Amino acid sequence: MDTRVLSELLFLRSRWKSRDRWSPDQIEAHQARALRDLRRAAYAGSEFYRQHHAGLLDAPLAQLPPVTKADLMAHFDQTVTASGLRLADVERYLRTLVTSGADPGRPWRGRWWVSATAGTTGRRGIFLWNRHEWATALASYARANDWAGVPAGLTHPLRVALVGSRTPTHQSAGVGAALQSRVLPALRLDVTSPVAETVAELNAFQPRLLVGYASGLRPLAAEQSAGRLRISPQSVMSVSEVLSDTAAEEMRTAWGSEPFDIYAATETAGIASPCVFHNRHIYEDQVILEPVDQAGLPVPIGTIGSKILVTVLFSRTLPLIRYEMSDSVRIGGRNCPCGRSFALLTGIEGRAEDVLFLPGVPGAVSVHPNVFHDVLDQATVAGWQVIQEPASLRILLAGLAPGASAEQVRADVLAALASARVVGTGVDVEVVAAVERTALGKAPLVRRLGKHD
Repeated sequence: MDTRVLSELLFLRSRWKSRDRWSPDQIEAHQARALRDLRRAAYAGSEFYRQHHAGLLDAPLAQLPPVTKADLMAHFDQTVTASGLRLADVERYLRTLVTSGADPGRPWRGRWWVSATAGTTGRRGIFLWNRHEWATALASYARANDWAGVPAGLTHPLRVALVGSRTPTHQSAGVGAALQSRVLPALRLDVTSPVAETVAELNAFQPRLLVGYASGLRPLAAEQSAGRLRISPQSVMSVSEVLSDTAAEEMRTAWGSEPFDIYAATETAGIASPCVFHNRHIYEDQVILEPVDQAGLPVPIGTIGSKILVTVLFSRTLPLIRYEMSDSVRIGGRNCPCGRSFALLTGIEGRAEDVLFLPGVPGAVSVHPNVFHDVLDQATVAGWQVIQEPASLRILLAGLAPGASAEQVRADVLAALASARVVGTGVDVEVVAAVERTALGKAPLVRRLGKHD
């Protein structure tokens, strides 16, 4: 691990612990100062933001126009604030990273850490950080351990197993490689590897912390319950995918404790994580989170938004101010027995892309993934996936639960769709060894043919 990054990471972790005692007024004051500094840096160094916010340089945040991934990628060279950075060069580096097998934890040109999204929402995004930003991103992930009560430090190394993407362009690979140290002995496992291989490596490594995609942890919970996996992690953390109640219950049964559901994204790093009471607090000192409706208007506290606008307060190289993400989340109050005043994230319902629009009565109806959760979570052991084809739905079941049958699952799905007023959509059910994953190893619950993976 880069020694300067490690030093700054440890410094930030220590400094942030005092913020756990901040009052709401202190959090608000910090956000105001940090936002002012971010906007000053963006306007000084980014031609894109000077134009995008023209006439609004002194306007309140809520009046600024959102920024989409397409905006950033179309104007990348004009958005970055560091001279000499060009999208073509970054893309060339990412291609080299894949073909050369280089260490994704090492900085490009000795200065920049780079990650790319898979493009499952329609377009790949490329994001990069300088040394301070990268240390801050890593510290945001380490904060999840601190808030969950999982100690780690020079005198208490944390053996962590990461079950995720080994694709070097993905942030999880970069984070795993960057954190490898005597403080964090790490085992990086590919979620696409055969389960038996993963089980053998975990049994040999015996992690104190197990981290992974929900779709990768669920079959491991089944292996633990069956007695083939024999580990006793102090904590289990689910990241990057929606964690269903059924999957959480299976993990709780397997390992004897409630899994911690971490909310993060490539663009933002950590956004929110649970405390020891399993209440998920937003990292309000690092991000400003605005749930909004489809028109971009703020939704009331306690209401699920159609999407979110995120301002990353520490972003400087590639500033993110009211960056649009299609996640549907709900923000609650601030009261928690842990004593932290950071706002609670009380609901995450996935991305707008996960909602299907199918023929119905009186017209097209929206079908939320929860319609499928209610049926398919009970029917499968390893996981499921719904693929929308031109005139039907193809449902992949990875491992049927005892007593379940593909034909019964099909009948139950058809009944659920009828209850949602869907008509004229066929359903085919296929039992498979594993659900289909994206290039970055994720297993989206809903896929549409033609979307970029």
